[in-house]
This record gives sequence, structure tokens and C-alpha cells, in this order.
Amino acid sequence: MNRLLEYLPEIYHDVLDFVQLTESGSAEIITAEQAIKTLFDDQFVTEASEQAIKRREKILGIQADPATETLDFRRKRLINRYSTKPPFTVRYLQDRLDYLVGKGLTIVSADAQNFILTVTTNIDNAAVFREVERTVRVVKPANLIYQQKTSLQGTVELEEHIKKQEIIWNYKLDGSWTLGEKSFADLGPEVVIK
Repeated sequence: MNRLLEYLPEIYHDVLDFVQLTESGSAEIITAEQAIKTLFDDQFVTEASEQAIKRREKILGIQADPATETLDFRRKRLINRYSTKPPFTVRYLQDRLDYLVGKGLTIVSADAQNFILTVTTNIDNAAVFREVERTVRVVKPANLIYQQKTSLQGTVELEEHIKKQEIIWNYKLDGSWTLGEKSFADLGPEVVIK
């Protein structure tokens, strides 16, 4: 697509040199427009490229792990860090956690009489959990004690096994044991008790 040729007078449209010159110039203009669009998008966290997200994380001191964290989560974390400014309320903290984790997956409650802030959540992603911990730590007042409660959906099954193993010590503190001659201890056979 030759966008520059239309700006030249009609007489130049049939001259091969001008056609080729404007075609090569059009490619440069397309590249420049794409660079300008990327630069503009990088000004907004929700539209920023991965390189811009990485730069912003470096500025805020965030050590991201692109192998385990999605670009969408990294954007959410940046927005969360930019938007945590005082004054804070329980409703504000609930809104922040709903934004990070998802609506209804966290419950924030404050016991003003006992100075306890409780956050009940069901998170299975370690990066999201760390960001929730950081958000609560930044938002909660110094006079409140933070209690994390985990709500599990599903069941947990436990199975108990007990084994016994005798340890025979090969050294004595009377000086008769020589370093390296024998191992410190020998393990006997494992016996299953239960």
C-alpha cells in the first residue's frame, strides 16, 4: 500500500522512481506509526507491553516471575500498587481484594473491640496470595492484628503411618572414636508399627 504517492501530483504517479521512493517511505511511516502506538499504549498499565510492565515493576521494586505469573496478573498487581494510598477503610480493602482475587473469594472483617482484622480467602495461586498479603500489610492500621483464615472448598483426607527405626551410635565422647573410621551412626531396619 503506497500511502505517500497520493500526496504527489498526478504527473509523478507514472514515474517508476517516485513510485518506488514513496513505497519505501510508506514502510518507514508504518513502522513509525506502530512505534508511536506502542509508546502511547505503554502509558497505560492495562494496555502496556510486557517490556513496559517490566520497567514499571522495576521502578516499584517488584520481582516478577514471568514463567509463573501471567501478564494479566502482573498488570493487576501494578494497578493495585498504584492505587493503595491512604485513607483506608474495610470497604476499600474488600474492594482491593475483590479486584485482585475475584468478587466473593475474600471476606474482610474487623473486630474493633479486640483490634483484629480477619481476611478469609480461598486462593490456590501463590503469587496472588503474596500480593494479598502485601496489600493487607500496607492497608491495615498499625493497631490492628492481622489474622489470615483459609477457606477450603473440597475435602482433605489424611492417612497415618508409623514406622520405627533403631539408631546405633558408633562414637563415644571418651576419645576412643577416630574421625572417619566409622560413620557417626548406623540405622537399623525400618519396622512398620501402624
